[in-house]
Amino acid sequence: MTSPTQPVTDPLAIAALDTERHVAAAGWDQPPRLFALVDTADLVAREPQLAAGLGAADRAEGALTAIEQEELPEADSIEALLGQIAWPDTVTGCAFVLERLVVPPDAERDLPEDQDAAVEALAAHPDRRDVRLLAAVTRDGRSICLLRQRDHDSDDKVATGPDIAPGLVAALQATFAD
Repeated sequence: MTSPTQPVTDPLAIAALDTERHVAAAGWDQPPRLFALVDTADLVAREPQLAAGLGAADRAEGALTAIEQEELPEADSIEALLGQIAWPDTVTGCAFVLERLVVPPDAERDLPEDQDAAVEALAAHPDRRDVRLLAAVTRDGRSICLLRQRDHDSDDKVATGPDIAPGLVAALQATFAD
């Protein structure tokens, strides 16, 4: 977990934390959201009027700015959605945010075969937890994941780590494959 006494200086971590806080400000029960991560200095060179709104972290070398990608294509799954994404060279990385329902492993035993009934059973489970996951990757292979629980919904309770969602990280990195 990020500690308030240890400042975060990695540009990818800063962009991920800022993006997660931006999403968190809109509350829970949101659809998946996708963000392009672009080099802030390059963005300001193309859009000089943005310079006035920059903070100290935005001016640091390698700083990244998140730009939300609205109107995502229709897809039956997250994997199918990300399989449709390709980025231009001007995009350094990307971040994907989604909410999930988490239950203990034993809760998945004896679920109804019908998918809708299984989802209902899991949603009604007394030990279920709602979480918001953000995974961010860069074109050069760096990654970070953040996890916020609805039960502990505050900025200082967001867990961070490189391996919270390895499958999602791999899927995001694939969006940069040639």
